[in-house]
Amino acid sequence: MKKIAVLGAGSWGTALSIVLADNGHSVRLWSHRAEQAEAINNTKRNERYLDVELPEGIQAFSDLNEAVKGTEAVLIVVPAKAIREVTRSLQHVLPDGATIIHATKGIEPVTLKRVSEMIVEEFPEYPSDDIVVLSGPSHAEEVALRHPTTVTVAAKNPEKSKHAQNLFNSDTFRVYTSQDVLGLELGGALKNIIALGAGISDGLGYGDNAKSALITRGLAEITRLGTSLGANPISFLGLSGVGDLIVTCTSVHSRNWRAGNLLGKGHQLDDVLSEMGMVVEGVRTVKAAYQIAEEQAVEMPITSGIYQILFENKNPKDAVTQLMTRDKREEMAGLDQMLKDLYS
Repeated sequence: MKKIAVLGAGSWGTALSIVLADNGHSVRLWSHRAEQAEAINNTKRNERYLDVELPEGIQAFSDLNEAVKGTEAVLIVVPAKAIREVTRSLQHVLPDGATIIHATKGIEPVTLKRVSEMIVEEFPEYPSDDIVVLSGPSHAEEVALRHPTTVTVAAKNPEKSKHAQNLFNSDTFRVYTSQDVLGLELGGALKNIIALGAGISDGLGYGDNAKSALITRGLAEITRLGTSLGANPISFLGLSGVGDLIVTCTSVHSRNWRAGNLLGKGHQLDDVLSEMGMVVEGVRTVKAAYQIAEEQAVEMPITSGIYQILFENKNPKDAVTQLMTRDKREEMAGLDQMLKDLYS
């Protein structure tokens, strides 16, 4: 039995705590709200986020020092906007030799930093090659019900990714390993943009034809941007790429799809975010990806259209028309060269 801290008591942090507890580990689930931690311990439920009975192996804390004391791994599952603050606090209390794993999907606007890069900046003493990222097609609601789920963990240090694999892998939660941290983080973050678009399409009343085209061309955009930054294009064909893209674009469990759906029905962004009541990572990621695409001179028409809808009040139907009337071109333009370069 291992002692593991999970920082972030939202739906995803709670679901991953269930996986770890089912595997026989002692899980210390940290919330920044004392009342939430107390309620979890008293009721063995986290009703606001996942209304399922929690295993006995999960104990909640609101004191970060107490939560991580004596642990051999710390899993960070807070929203991307809270990563820096939590990491700054963690660097003073992390036990020697403990492995940092994160399962947060997002890119920071302005700095354009991925989550692992933010962790390195706030905790420079921790070896950057040892940071593990966990990503893949995984709705918290289904993980909590022990439905079959498959994800990938990546670290530049393969021993660390294998360690994380051993902690999480089970007969309902299968874990693969990778060394492409960049690819996993970009795939997990950028798919939220396309999920917003899929929700907008559904909210406008368009059908499966439109959504399948959006997913396919969205994958092309993600791959173009990711490879321009140095990611392995094959990663975007894996679980953290096309796998996560499909599940996030096609399910009502997806916050980003739900937010996009409301936007497509005519709701304003501020009202949508207020109604959701939970973080919609895709909104922040659109800003960051739009900036990166401009800097890298990478064409991302879907991302640009969603950016205009979110931040320039463009009518969603006009954005769709703009996409449909772009200059004609070959389908595999650019992508075929990526694959040739990969296998040359």
